Amino acid sequence: MTIEDTLQQFASATHIEKKKITNRNVLNEAYEYAKPSAFSRGIRLEFGNMAVLLISGTASIDEHGETVHVGDFRAQLRRTFQNITGLLESEGATWKDIVRTTCYLRDMDRDYAAFNEERADFYAGQGLDPLPASTGIQAILCRPDLLVEIEAIAVFRQA
Repeated sequence: MTIEDTLQQFASATHIEKKKITNRNVLNEAYEYAKPSAFSRGIRLEFGNMAVLLISGTASIDEHGETVHVGDFRAQLRRTFQNITGLLESEGATWKDIVRTTCYLRDMDRDYAAFNEERADFYAGQGLDPLPASTGIQAILCRPDLLVEIEAIAVFRQA
């Protein structure tokens, strides 16, 4: 299927199926936080035999809604990758389906070298080629103990 075929399929879709993405084995839902937040971990859109996953900003949060690896940037990044992997797996997708990420770092000057090294190692372990498009942004994150947050978009054919 060419990109033109895919775009035509999207354009001709009469109805877009939409459902939330969750995987409580790796992280809980934002509305279960001590101070609830109103967003989905992600949304799955279906266009015929194509699916798009829009994964919300994901960080080093455990299945109880707690920040884990406080103060350890590399460990937080690895947990963030683990959480995104779990969300992908819950929808039958993998990192090879990721087409774009947006990466938020609390301190770009301090952490970008470690971020890029960890990300390169993780992507190599996933066998990614080509690599996803990506943007890196320095940001104040929603919790003061979070050092990194990543949102992602995956596109894949449904089985």
